[in-house]
Amino acid sequence: ATINQVDDPERILGPLRRVGPRGSGRFEPVAWEDALAEIAGRVRGALAAGRHDEIMYHVGRPGEDHFMPRLLHAWGVDGHNSHTNVCSAAARTGYMLWAGADRPSPDYENARFILLISSHLETGHYFNPHAQRIQDARQRGARLAAVDVRLSNTAGLADHWIAPWPGSEAALLLAIARVLLERGAVDRPFVRRFVNWEEYLAEVAPGAPATFERFEAVLAASLERFTPAFVAQECRIDPHWVGTLADEIERAGSRFASHVWRSAASGNLGGWQVARCLMLLHVLTGSYGRVGGVRPHGWDKAAVKARENPPPPARWNELIWPREWPLAHYEMSPLLPYLLEEQDRRLEVYFTRVYNPVWTNPDGFAWIRMLEDERRVGCHVALTPIWSETAQWADFVLPMGLGPERHDVMSQETHAGRWVGLRQPVLREHLRREGHEVADSREANPGQVWEECEFWIALTWRVDPDGRLGLRRWYESRERPGQPVSAAEYFGDLLEHGVPGLKERAAAAGLTALEWMRRHGAFEVPAPPAPADGERLEREPPATPSGRLELWSSTLAQWGHRDQAAPGYVRSHVHWSALDEAAGEMVLVPTFRLPTLIHTRSGNAKWLQELSHTNPLWVHPQDARRLGLATGDLVRVETAAGHFVPRAFVTEGMRPGVVACSHHLGRWRMFREVGGQRQASSWCDLVRSGETLRLRQRAGAGPFASADPDSARVWWDEVGVHQNLCFPVQPDPVSGMHCWHQKVRVGPARPGDRFGDVEVDAARARAHYHAWKALAVPGPGPDGLRRPLWLNRPLRPAPSVWRLAP
Repeated sequence: ATINQVDDPERILGPLRRVGPRGSGRFEPVAWEDALAEIAGRVRGALAAGRHDEIMYHVGRPGEDHFMPRLLHAWGVDGHNSHTNVCSAAARTGYMLWAGADRPSPDYENARFILLISSHLETGHYFNPHAQRIQDARQRGARLAAVDVRLSNTAGLADHWIAPWPGSEAALLLAIARVLLERGAVDRPFVRRFVNWEEYLAEVAPGAPATFERFEAVLAASLERFTPAFVAQECRIDPHWVGTLADEIERAGSRFASHVWRSAASGNLGGWQVARCLMLLHVLTGSYGRVGGVRPHGWDKAAVKARENPPPPARWNELIWPREWPLAHYEMSPLLPYLLEEQDRRLEVYFTRVYNPVWTNPDGFAWIRMLEDERRVGCHVALTPIWSETAQWADFVLPMGLGPERHDVMSQETHAGRWVGLRQPVLREHLRREGHEVADSREANPGQVWEECEFWIALTWRVDPDGRLGLRRWYESRERPGQPVSAAEYFGDLLEHGVPGLKERAAAAGLTALEWMRRHGAFEVPAPPAPADGERLEREPPATPSGRLELWSSTLAQWGHRDQAAPGYVRSHVHWSALDEAAGEMVLVPTFRLPTLIHTRSGNAKWLQELSHTNPLWVHPQDARRLGLATGDLVRVETAAGHFVPRAFVTEGMRPGVVACSHHLGRWRMFREVGGQRQASSWCDLVRSGETLRLRQRAGAGPFASADPDSARVWWDEVGVHQNLCFPVQPDPVSGMHCWHQKVRVGPARPGDRFGDVEVDAARARAHYHAWKALAVPGPGPDGLRRPLWLNRPLRPAPSVWRLAP
């Protein structure tokens, strides 16, 4: 896949500048120096005028752990935005409220039972290494259950496939907890020691005797309604699944591992409670922080810090962290077009880094309107190796290096252990080993592709050429005072001082830390002596207000959500009782991927693209008969804001009453040569009439001549439909997560409908946003805080700005 992307004949290999109106598709080559001068001038003007909030860096999958947050601190801007609230913020919220760690690190390899609320094995991004460890555990006898409305590859490999009604998963989990309590299958010493059960008891049953036995009784009473019969009705599954899963968990004991990341959490109103309820099972069984269970991710992820760091910005940007969602776990990214209008704000320079909000986010037409309005966005800089829907509306398109063309450090919680990896520019390193040192990566990379850290260092020096703004000092060479730091010096210093044990390991081999990492690529960070099972929690208490695992969240109670302060079940916005089935209403599940994994990066995964190049609507045969649909038929799917037209795929691998359509296909471009890769995108017209916008395909994929002979062998034409365009934004009132699942009307296509049509009524989309916004509980909270002080942010500003001015 990496070689495909490096050798992609449609890569952007030099910087481009817009000519003509924004969105006209007209670009010309521009020298790097000219691009730097114009962008730096805009940034410098905004900073000098105190307009720091007009600088925003918007990233999709970051791909690195260190460089950009430090740079934004150096610039003094609260301008880090990300895609996480269209990805995983809900599950992160649920995990964070329990333990102060926003994701788990399951020890799959040593587990006896694994419960996945996802199609985790095939669609996990940086969880891909989990697949190997899950399969290793299964070969040693571990059992696997998958909770998913689709018969995904994961479900197909599992011992148990459970397909509940979308959004009802928390009810199933609470019913399992009820059974474990009834059976006494609870690790009482663990709960007594590590859970804030006294606080729970005082809040839920004030005046009750403050004994652990009374706590157990009160907790059990709170779960009384979650019987197998209730689950059968609410989840629309056979009631035996409650006992079956409880049996598996009881047998596994503390060697019970699980995960939820997107799936049910990202799809539903209150989806963050799925993670809360899943963690309850680990707390009751003592399978948290133990071998074969779930660990806090910080135990298995190494944070690399420079030896000297700039101070945090003394600013709070409400375009990213608006007061309406004070508990939002990540930036309120999908709402940016609306927030700019409501706050009457402007972005002087808007950087999108391999991020494609026009296509990735819901309500993409709102993003198009935002990018076309130069009063709102002064200069849009798209940092990307390829064309994307969003790059069509850029002022500058700047080619950044791919994985083997840049330096960065990375660490992920792939297993029960910690490591740090170094990416490096492979061709540059090859030249160095051949005795040819190059001044910067552009001399080694294809075309004029520049690695990101060198670009940002150069831009910083042009923003602050004389050092008066105090920016460039953070990127000045220690070895050559008065000169910009090189990538080799920067990362050499970072590795030498920021990775425990690496300097000593390298010295023993007669190498510097950078030389050692260039040779080996990754370093396993030495772990402290292994404690007895569970003892590490004694040394490293959870980073929560109570210092314990929080069954009762005082944060939720104090910030307007007392009714949800304990793990509970919130009926989703797509609950079956909210549907008019006689009118053809169903639930659309769009949060799954087919194996192409092209997402926002590249359509040039050509062999996978050949296997999986379109995204039909999965329909159960029972529903297909009712609707009069057969595989291949055109289907009109109507959302709250518009409609789209895919083809039907009739399959028993889908639960009745629910349809599904992958949201990682359906790429499009407005121009024949510009805007998207030809084997993966359709050429479309964008037609506007008042508040209505329609995307209609002119041509699909097909063979074309290029430096890659395989491009002449493209035999497919349909590349899917872009359903996200007609999804209105649905921000969860607690987590801030966009709730992806849609209530839709499904039926045969109407006269005049064509494959790939997408139509949106912007007025309806706007009204839907305001209806969801009304569910939020705005800050400030206690003591005038914008946000609880303990609830972290990816880019944490100075303490002085966490409170609203009186």
